[in-house]
Amino acid sequence: MADLDTTVTPNVTSVRKEHLGSVDEAGQPARIRQHAEFRNGNEAAALAARDIGFHLMGYFPITPSTEVAEALSEMQAEGEHDIAMVPGDGEHGAAGICYGAALGGGRVLNVTSSQGLLYALEQLPVQAGTRTPMVLNVATRTVSGPLDIRCDHSDLYFVLNTGWIILLARDPQAVYDLNFAAVRIGEHKDVQLPVLVAYDGFFTSHQKRRLEVFDDPDAVRRFLGTRDTPITALDPTRPVTFGPYMNDPDLINNKMQLTEAMAAARQVIPEVLAELAVLTGRTYPLVDAYRMDDADVAVVLLNSAAETAKEVADRLRADGQKVGVVSLNALRPFPGEELRALFRNVRAVLVGDRGDSYGAGNGNLGLEIRAALQQDPENRTLVLNRIYGLGGRDFYDADAEQFFTEVLEAAKRGAVETPFAYHGAYAGDPEKKPLPGLPPIATEEVSRGMAQVTRDEASGRLKVELAPLWAMTAVPCRVAPGHGGCPGCGVFPVLHQAYSVLEGDLVVLFQTGCAMVVTTGYPHTAHRITYIHNLFQNGAATLSGLVEMYLERMRRGELPGSSDITFMMVTGDGGMDIGMGPALGAANRNHRMIILEYDNQGYMNTGAQLSYATPMGHRTATSEVGEARAGKAFHHKDTPQIFAACHLPYVFTASEGYPEDFMRKIAKAQWYAKREGLVYGKVLSFCPLNWRTTDDAAEEVLQAALDSCFFPLYEVEKGHTTLTYDPEAVGRRRPVADWLGQMGKTRHLLTPDNAERLKAIEDEVERRWQRLKIMHAHEGL
Repeated sequence: MADLDTTVTPNVTSVRKEHLGSVDEAGQPARIRQHAEFRNGNEAAALAARDIGFHLMGYFPITPSTEVAEALSEMQAEGEHDIAMVPGDGEHGAAGICYGAALGGGRVLNVTSSQGLLYALEQLPVQAGTRTPMVLNVATRTVSGPLDIRCDHSDLYFVLNTGWIILLARDPQAVYDLNFAAVRIGEHKDVQLPVLVAYDGFFTSHQKRRLEVFDDPDAVRRFLGTRDTPITALDPTRPVTFGPYMNDPDLINNKMQLTEAMAAARQVIPEVLAELAVLTGRTYPLVDAYRMDDADVAVVLLNSAAETAKEVADRLRADGQKVGVVSLNALRPFPGEELRALFRNVRAVLVGDRGDSYGAGNGNLGLEIRAALQQDPENRTLVLNRIYGLGGRDFYDADAEQFFTEVLEAAKRGAVETPFAYHGAYAGDPEKKPLPGLPPIATEEVSRGMAQVTRDEASGRLKVELAPLWAMTAVPCRVAPGHGGCPGCGVFPVLHQAYSVLEGDLVVLFQTGCAMVVTTGYPHTAHRITYIHNLFQNGAATLSGLVEMYLERMRRGELPGSSDITFMMVTGDGGMDIGMGPALGAANRNHRMIILEYDNQGYMNTGAQLSYATPMGHRTATSEVGEARAGKAFHHKDTPQIFAACHLPYVFTASEGYPEDFMRKIAKAQWYAKREGLVYGKVLSFCPLNWRTTDDAAEEVLQAALDSCFFPLYEVEKGHTTLTYDPEAVGRRRPVADWLGQMGKTRHLLTPDNAERLKAIEDEVERRWQRLKIMHAHEGL
C-alpha cells in the first residue's frame, strides 16, 4: 500500500510527459518555477483561476466563498487576467450561465457555498448528464435553517449523487493545486465531467498559509493542454441538440454512461495527480494515509480537521499507541477499493462526519465506508461514526484525543458500544427556560392615528394627513435598541419611519440581509413583533403563503378575536435580484401584503458586492476600479417600474431623508395592502461603510441623489404616475456628478479618463427622468 502514503514520490515513468514542462539533466521532467506567497484558500482559488485562464466565470456572492470573485475582480481591474466575469441574479442563474458557457467549448469557473450550492443543485445533474466539463469551487458551509454562515459539510453532501467529480482540498495549497488538476481530469476524453473542489469555509477559505504559486505560464499551458471540444453549441455547420427529451428505454443508458465516466475517472485522477506531483513536488494520493503502516486504529476525517488529528496522532505514537489518520483527496468517485485495502488489518476506525444523513443512523462518509468494507468478506474492522463540528464548531486537539480514545477502547473491547453519536452536543439545563422575548406591543399603543388616510371620491386616490413629527415620538418602536447595525446605517431610520405610522398588529418577514443579521443573533432578538426569516430567493413566496393561511383560517372561523394583521416583507442588500422571481409571482397573484425594499445599492451583508441595484460605474468588491476597469459595467435595474408593470394597486419610491413623503406613502401602502392587494415600495437607504462616506453624511448624500434625479421620488397609484418631488420645479436640479463626487465608491468617475462613462450615466439618468415626467403629465400613465 505504498501508493497510499503521503510521502511517496510518484513513478515518473508513468507520467505523460507531453503535459509537463522542461526536463532536467537526467531527462526527467523538471519542477515548475514557483514563488511563495501568504494567502488564504479563497485567494488561492482566485490565483489558480487567473493562472489557468478560464474563459468565463459565472458567480453570485455568498459567504464564505465570495472572496474568490472579489479577488478576481481586483486582479481584473489591474489587467492581470481577462476572464469574462458574469454576475448572476442568484446561484441558480450563475449555474445556468456556467452551463451555457461550457456548452460553448471554453473553460468555465463558478464558486459558491451552502444555500447557494443548494439553489444551484437542480443544474448540477443537468451538466453532468450532458457530459459538460467545468470547475466549481465550494467553500463548505452549514445549510440553513437556522441560518449559520460557518463551516460544516452539509452542503457538500447534497452533491454526492449529482454525477460531479469531487476533489477535497485540506489547505490553501491544495485549493490552488487541485484546481489545475480539476481542469485536466474533467476534460479527459474518457471522463468529460464537471469537477467540484471543496474546501472548508473559514477554516481554509479565510486562514492564510504559505502558498507556492506557479511562475511559468508556458509550463502551466503544457500541463493543462488545449481543451478538445469536437462538439459545441457554437458551430452552425454542425448543429447539435443538447439535452433532448429522453424517457425509457434510453435514459438508463445515459446514466450507465455517467457511471462509466466515473469509473474512467478512477483511473484518470491518480494519473493526473501523479503528473501534478512531478510538476510541483507535492503529492495528492486518492487516500491520504498518515502513519497507517502498522496502525491498529484510525480516525477518518475530511479536509482541515484531519490536519489537527495528525498532530494528536504524533503524540499518541510517542506514547506507544499505534494510531493513524485517514483522509480523502477525492470523494467522488469514492475510493472504496483503496480504503478496503488500507483497513484490512486495522481493528477499528472512527469516521467523523461534519454533516448528518438524518434518519440513516450515520453520516454520509460513515455510511459509505461501512458499505465499502462490507464488500471485503475478510474485513473485520469495527466502525464508529461521530457527527462533529456542525455550524463551524471548532475541532481542537481535545476533540481528536476523544476520538482516538473511543476508537482505541472499541479495539480493546472488540466491540462497538455506541456505533453512532453526536460529538460536541450538550444537554440543556432542565431548570432553564427559553429566554423570554421582548414585551409585546399592545395594538392600541401603536394605533395612535399618526397617519389619517382617506379616499378622494373624485380621483379615487388616497390622501394622507400626518401628525406632527414630534407627536410620533410617543409611538413605541417595534424594533428595540441594542441591534448590531453599523454607525449611520440607513435601515433603522427606514424601519422607524415606517413603524411610526403603520397601525395595528404587524407581522414581518425579513429576507437574508443586513437588517436580518444585526437584529436576530441567537438567542437574542431586537423585534417586538412577530418576525420570520427566509432566504433571499423565497421570502415573498413564504409571506404570501402565510397571508393566505391567515385569510383562510379567518374564513373558517379558526381565529376568533384575531385582529386585522398587516403583513410586510423587508428586503434589501440585493434581495430583489435573487428574490425577484418569487416577488413577481406574489405580485401577479396580488396577495394582501407589502414588499418594502431598502435600497443600499449592493450586497452589503456579504461585503459590498455588485448587485443589479448597483448603479453603473460604482465600485464594489466585485466591480473593482483600476487601470483596466472602472466599476460596474451596466446600469441598475429599475425595480419600481418592473413592479408597476404588474399593475399593482400601489407602487412607490421614497428616501429615508424625506420622512414625511415616505410616511405618507407607507400609510397608503397599508391601506391598499389590507383592501386591494400587493404593494411594492423602494426606499433609498444610506450605507456609509460601503458607499465610503463619513457616518454622518446621509442628509447631504441622499439629497444629492434626489436633486440629481438619479433617484426620483414618485408613486404609481391605480396606474397613474405622480412625481412627489421635482427638483427642477423648485430650482434644485444638480448634475449627477455632484452626487457621485460625495462618495468614495464613485469619485473615480469624475476623472478625465472616465468622461465617457460619466456621460453614459448622465444620459441614462436623464432618459429615465424624462420618461417619468411624461408619465406624470399624462393621466393614463
